[in-house]
Amino acid sequence: MSSYESMKKDMIKGWNTYNNWSVMSYVYMPHSFAVTIGLKEHELGNTWSPKHLRSALIGRSQDQEEKIHPKSHAYDGSYTELKLSWRNIEILVQSGILDDELVVLITPLKNQKRPATIIVESGILWNRIGTICYKDGVITGSLPNKTINVYSTGKQIVDLNVETVTPYMAIMMDGSVGISTGKNRSLEEIQSIIEIKKLQHEKMKDKYGELSEVHNAMQSCVAWDTIYEPSKDRVITPVSRLWNRNWGGYVLFCWDTYFGAYLASVDNKELAYSNAIEITREKTENGFIPNYASDCDLKSRDRSQPPVGSMVVKELYKKYREKWFLEEVYDDLLEWNNWWIENRKIEEGLLAWGSNPFDPLYGGRSEIDGVNDTLGGALESGLDNSPMYDDIPFDKDKHLMKLADVGLIGLYIMDCNALSDIAHILGKFKDEEELIRRSKEFSTGLQTLWDEKTGMFLNKRCDTGQFSYRMSPTNFYALFCNDVTKEQAERMIQEHFYNPKEFWGEWIMPSISRNDAAYMDQDYWRGRIWAPMNFLVYLGMRNHKLIAPCKDLAKKSKDLLLKEWLEYGHIHENYSAETGMGCGNSSSDKFYHWGALLALIALIEDGYVQGFEDML
Repeated sequence: MSSYESMKKDMIKGWNTYNNWSVMSYVYMPHSFAVTIGLKEHELGNTWSPKHLRSALIGRSQDQEEKIHPKSHAYDGSYTELKLSWRNIEILVQSGILDDELVVLITPLKNQKRPATIIVESGILWNRIGTICYKDGVITGSLPNKTINVYSTGKQIVDLNVETVTPYMAIMMDGSVGISTGKNRSLEEIQSIIEIKKLQHEKMKDKYGELSEVHNAMQSCVAWDTIYEPSKDRVITPVSRLWNRNWGGYVLFCWDTYFGAYLASVDNKELAYSNAIEITREKTENGFIPNYASDCDLKSRDRSQPPVGSMVVKELYKKYREKWFLEEVYDDLLEWNNWWIENRKIEEGLLAWGSNPFDPLYGGRSEIDGVNDTLGGALESGLDNSPMYDDIPFDKDKHLMKLADVGLIGLYIMDCNALSDIAHILGKFKDEEELIRRSKEFSTGLQTLWDEKTGMFLNKRCDTGQFSYRMSPTNFYALFCNDVTKEQAERMIQEHFYNPKEFWGEWIMPSISRNDAAYMDQDYWRGRIWAPMNFLVYLGMRNHKLIAPCKDLAKKSKDLLLKEWLEYGHIHENYSAETGMGCGNSSSDKFYHWGALLALIALIEDGYVQGFEDML
């Protein structure tokens, strides 16, 4: 058994919120026995009948759907807390683990005239072996080598009109209700256990000082988004459960999942490794990590996404120093690095985003829209509707946008540098030499994109030879190149980063400069703020030891994160550069894990997390 498979076996144990379909579903692994908390309401209002809430998810936006304010989630499930609001009902739901047994406390904060009913639904998920029965007020799961009994406090009632297909409890919520496994505990016992687990969790947060709530936001977001994915027997952190639902079960995006690994690495080595390894294993037959990978082998076989994998892998190694992890992913990362040279080199030392034709497996829109066209290249950039790519022509023979891209070149240089260090650690000295050569080749090419008049590295049209003066934070990715001079870096920062007509302001950094005509769209990548952009610009500035701008970007990022986290428990996919709000825009998922990169910037800046410096 490989080191990774052994790690997975040890990792996938005990109680946690592994079930993608509800954050109030607690699953005992590896037996896959689930206890799922739901609600049945009785205030008919404008409806004809009572409604049953079975699936609770963070971030739904319709008026009649549940609203969840996630508060805390320890990675190991030892303590979780959320508030749920739905149809004039509000409850606080807390869970804790004691001696491998689950306790859940449901505290009503607001109720209907006739108290809502708590539905405790049982299940054995993913076609695992076992049987369940309900008898004398107790749910019993008979599993291979284990029996789990589920008990409740509160008044159980007979309700045979409940939308479940498995044994369940129906409990009148006329006061606090406790759920326990293993032994029949009183409400007072459950409340005491929950209080102890909450205090233990709060104590863990305290080591982050003034950034304790920043750290809590980051950890909670990653932990709530983490699920068990049964088709490949793995624990992963997709971007959000709502995205998984929209993709029919799960979806892993390329750079998103590597960032998820980086976020998890602060406190959870195993989850960090799992995310980095699993997205790398999604490599296509043609040798690149796809833009997306989903169930039934559905992948973007035309395009990749920004190459941040080697950098993340190197950062994880710097913290945990386990060579087997590097060996697990190295060959695939090297093949991906080779693929960029073979498929995205548009001129000597220059790269462009692209999209290659392929034979679809299913024929759906995700496999067809934009393939071998500008849209596919924009999707590969990760900046789907960025105005930088408006009206850029596409070479259908070379499968490339006719635009040498500063952001891609900067990230590729970073990839070469990180991968060459990994190659050295593994004794792959010929690979190391070649990767250093590639870094130099593209560092030289990058210098041809410097515009002395503008004081910035600019994208260049390869059909006309003209610079594009549309600027985004990706232009700052040139700072991953060590050959960028001190004078160039200082001009970029003083003339552009701190320029209120471009990127500086109360809320930063907008995804296109403020003086661009598309900025006022504030639509997705057309002007809104994205945490991965802030994060990569921060790392680039840190690479050049730009102390003041690093400090300023870290503070701005922290303030942006806390604005909605403290009020709503939201970690947004993107934020308005005008108001600093994520809400109010239908194209901003409210609980998207890479939004927590805003927290990671602050934690690195204040020394709680290892930074980007070369510490090998």
